[in-house]
Amino acid sequence: MLKTFKYRLYPNRKQRESLTATLDVCRHLYNDALQERRDAWKTCRTSVTFNMQSAQLPACKDADMPMRSVYSQVLQDVLHRVDKTYKAFFRRGNGFPRFKGKGWFDSFTYPQLGFSVSGSQLSLSKIGNVKIKLHRPIAGDVKTLTLKNENGKWYACFSCVVDVEPLPENDSVVGIDVGLESFAVTSDAEIIDNPRWYRAAQKVLRRKQRHVSRCTKRSSGWRRACRFVANLHRHVFNQRNDFQHKVSREFVNNYGFIAVEDLNVKGLAGGMLAKSVHDAAWSSFIAKLSYKAESADRLLVKVDARRTSQQCPCGAPVPKKLWDRKHHCTVCGLHTTRDHASALEILRRGLRLRTSMPAIAGMALEAPSFSYGA
Repeated sequence: MLKTFKYRLYPNRKQRESLTATLDVCRHLYNDALQERRDAWKTCRTSVTFNMQSAQLPACKDADMPMRSVYSQVLQDVLHRVDKTYKAFFRRGNGFPRFKGKGWFDSFTYPQLGFSVSGSQLSLSKIGNVKIKLHRPIAGDVKTLTLKNENGKWYACFSCVVDVEPLPENDSVVGIDVGLESFAVTSDAEIIDNPRWYRAAQKVLRRKQRHVSRCTKRSSGWRRACRFVANLHRHVFNQRNDFQHKVSREFVNNYGFIAVEDLNVKGLAGGMLAKSVHDAAWSSFIAKLSYKAESADRLLVKVDARRTSQQCPCGAPVPKKLWDRKHHCTVCGLHTTRDHASALEILRRGLRLRTSMPAIAGMALEAPSFSYGA
């Protein structure tokens, strides 16, 4: 499986200038390659391919001095990005590739060669030896290295092929119902509180964003205020990320079978609760659960999310309004909270799916629709 290891870089002033210059050259190349494709189709109805643009790189480097200071495979990867965005557009039918303005292109990639790690130094072709903080060892075979700029801080992201590291067998099962009142409620009646990191930082954010709006755009004060707001958003992201990593790790360590809802988070985030839904970030939590389960040889099942709160785990329908927070089934006599009953129903559907499909450890199985009330 593929796994990314992210480390902080500490370049000196000259290296920061080289990294920024490389990023700028890559951005201009991206825009030029995109413009060439658009003009070729508009004027001649001709499609420009990656091979055609890649063949022009030597001549472009001879004519453009800044391009000579960038490793050749880094430039080729930029053309691969353009090609991927075009293919994705024709596959989806929407989201035509856009030109990248300054600040909207924040990474470049060494796809195969041109980099190596020795001790606390990362050797980069055309840039030099950059100090790197290896807070954990790099595992597996390194395939690519992506250098990313996040709010003025540089990071090295190694994409590696690693082997599965199975945990000891565990027969425990759990269903997880995510929500807004509580972040998650399990079928074991465990309640995980919703920390609401964004809501907690909203008061400071509101004040600093007003300060940004009062500043003259593109002035030094405006840039400082923007950096402060960006760092505050990054802090909220780090808090949320750390919380979800810890919770997902606990689930994977303690349970051999995990059932979750296959939620349409994008649809839920389009309503009046959009801010709370984005703050909870269910998609990133389930993604962390998924790759941790795959790495630990656990089974994660995504079940149909429809009417999980309107049905009792015994199979009987129990209609509820959104404000009804209690569950009472007249058929089996189950009395519990709405979220706990939903978690039990999610687990029931997951176990039913596991018995009807071959169990593949570490794979996220998609559940078919169920006939409710059966």
